[in-house]
Amino acid sequence: MHEIHAFSQPTVDMYTVVEAPVRHTSKRPALIVSGLGFKRRSCSRICIRCFSQAELGGQNMTHQNWIPYTGNSSIILATVLFIVTGVLIYFATRLHHPIGARRPGLFLGIALVVMWLLSVITFLVAITVYVLALYRQVGPFTPPANPITPVTMLSGLITFFVIAYLTRRSGFWIAFGSAIVGTIAAPMIFELPFDLIVMWRTYPPAPEILFTLLFFLPLFLVEVSSFALLTLSPVMKLSRATLLLLAGMFLIFAVWALVGFAYPASPIPVVLNVISKILAFATSISLFIPVKTSSWIASQVVPAKQEIAQ
Repeated sequence: MHEIHAFSQPTVDMYTVVEAPVRHTSKRPALIVSGLGFKRRSCSRICIRCFSQAELGGQNMTHQNWIPYTGNSSIILATVLFIVTGVLIYFATRLHHPIGARRPGLFLGIALVVMWLLSVITFLVAITVYVLALYRQVGPFTPPANPITPVTMLSGLITFFVIAYLTRRSGFWIAFGSAIVGTIAAPMIFELPFDLIVMWRTYPPAPEILFTLLFFLPLFLVEVSSFALLTLSPVMKLSRATLLLLAGMFLIFAVWALVGFAYPASPIPVVLNVISKILAFATSISLFIPVKTSSWIASQVVPAKQEIAQ
């Protein structure tokens, strides 16, 4: 790993220091450092922006998360998401009664929990290798600020207590277990389609394809196994409300795609990210709505063709 001294020489053979119009509180000019390990090559997505708040002999680097969609790619993505939204709404209008999942037996239930634990451990190992490789190739860096994390944490806490309250009549342990699996699955409802959207637009270390798969394949396994845990709850049922809330999340995704599906660093992406995240948690909660309440919700949304027939 080469050491960069951005202020030691006016010109450097291996690296180029360029002034960039970036807003910040420091009086020193912002820097974009490009060179060996930082210069964007033809098949590389590594892109590190270095700000001049760093002291002499080191940089404070902000690693960007993914490339926004632009032009035709943005339109195509939005179109696909609008179609998914329409399909979910159609199935919601066709679903008149909640559908429950068959509970696994004792052995299969234990196997699902073990699979989830192993997938989480595998992902933690994979992300450790990923970050170490990125560190070796680009040097010390900090991720961009994430304003969504507090929303996720608060939504998870609320989801746990709401599900526990909705399922309280089934007994303490069923309510407690349902709250756990529902809270685990809630963020994954958001993450699975989100990860599919940004998977090939991130900034992995080289070789890019290998590290992209190293990061996302274990993550997909965590997401799928989290959904499988829902079958452990005897009160979990797929209802019309679930499909409508899920459709709402995809609708927000589609609007987000129209503005590039950019990282939530500006107001519009932040608002769209927050709304879609909240809808994902609401979708998980709807899986545990009592049958009577779910039937009442279903009766409020009548397909248009039934209204015409009447």
